[in-house]
Amino acid sequence: MLDLIRDLWGFMRIRKKFWLAPIFIVMLLLGALIVLTQGTVVAPFVYTLF
Repeated sequence: MLDLIRDLWGFMRIRKKFWLAPIFIVMLLLGALIVLTQGTVVAPFVYTLF
């Protein structure tokens, strides 16, 4: 996992694609939200947001 992050950062730094960073961060946060709320009491409240 750390290698993937390091490779993505190297790609963005070399090719000057820093605008991709917010997209990756949002995708990571949404993925974490789905994983953490799966099977918990909070899940019905999260689904009302979308």
